[in-house]
Amino acid sequence: MPVYLNAIKDFSELAKFKSVLIVPCRFCPAASLAVSRQAPYFKFFSSFLKTPSYEHYLDTVQANLKSKGLKTDVFKSYLPHQFVVCMWTSRRRRKLSKVARNYDAVLVMGCEAAVDTVQDSIDSTASRVFQGMRTSGIMSIKPLFQAPCNVSLELNRITPLLHKSDNSETWTRL
Repeated sequence: MPVYLNAIKDFSELAKFKSVLIVPCRFCPAASLAVSRQAPYFKFFSSFLKTPSYEHYLDTVQANLKSKGLKTDVFKSYLPHQFVVCMWTSRRRRKLSKVARNYDAVLVMGCEAAVDTVQDSIDSTASRVFQGMRTSGIMSIKPLFQAPCNVSLELNRITPLLHKSDNSETWTRL
């Protein structure tokens, strides 16, 4: 049950910085973009464990930030166990902390749990952390296998996130 995230087009709050490190989670955001753009989640022969629509989005965000004069880079994850930010090991978190010291801001492409993981990882650095996508709900999806070895995701529904305040019987959407 991946979180459904909406892509953001404008990052005007980052204009005051000189450098931004983009930290992508490669699970929920990739699944969200594949679903919203009706594109394959994985194309094993051409992009192996990367989602083409998500990679295009990351490239676009990076290019837009660079066009505004910001130094940018993407924090790379090469191994599958490093793809899901909210499940990073202590070693991966230390690596991020070391890299993030060279940037004024960190843009997390992921849900609130990913943002928390990044914030906790770089607590001792001076970098500001920003969420680069907006959570809309939880996705119910069906994987579809297509020749030759492509995996697509069919959206069944998005269940909105609800919150019940401590002193109320009513539920509200977050």
